Amino acid sequence: MISLEKAVIARLNKSGKRFEVLVDPVKALEIKAGKDFPLDDIAASTEIFEDSKKGLRASEEDINSVFGTNNPEAIIKIIIKDGDVQLTTEQRNQMIEEKTKAIANIISRRGVNPQTNLPHPMERILRAMQEAKVKVDLEKRTEEQIERIQREIQIILPIKFEKVKLAIKIPPQFAGKCSSVIRSFGSLSKEEWASDGSYISLIEVSAGIQQEIYDRLNSLTHGQVEVKVVKNK
Repeated sequence: MISLEKAVIARLNKSGKRFEVLVDPVKALEIKAGKDFPLDDIAASTEIFEDSKKGLRASEEDINSVFGTNNPEAIIKIIIKDGDVQLTTEQRNQMIEEKTKAIANIISRRGVNPQTNLPHPMERILRAMQEAKVKVDLEKRTEEQIERIQREIQIILPIKFEKVKLAIKIPPQFAGKCSSVIRSFGSLSKEEWASDGSYISLIEVSAGIQQEIYDRLNSLTHGQVEVKVVKNK
């Protein structure tokens, strides 16, 4: 269970009754966005309250009538998903700031400036989001908001999402540690081990992270990696 000091109230008004539980604010919002966690990672208590500040527990009769179960995990998750998570202004502002940066980072990594074919720095994306008065939704997954926010900032900042195919060859002495790194970058369409032990792969990645891939693989192989952009025929 989480500590009471970190917990906030999640409240659901249903069938004329009020139900409250004490939950982790970050995990609660992630649950509302579609994730799932064990009960111990979510709640400070398994108690279902009518008024948590006064310590008034909801009656078993009301709980059964409204939820059709006495299972605390099921009830707590319903209250989170269907109710309101009572964040402080400071908590909400901090979470919005963190999510905004996460979204800007993804757009920076995936998108490029069509005029230069280079990625926009994250700071530039953040400024464009601020100028476009972009609204970040705490109750939606980050991925769900990328496309909308990209469209909104295009009024201010030219940006396009583009994929590139990279053919990569790793020398035998570095092949083992580099193969898993390469798979983490994008969608692998081909991989093979050459007769000399070299690792060869074809991978599709976001155009904006090309330089990151070059830098990472050059570092791991001490500059002995071969990377080529494969043009579509």
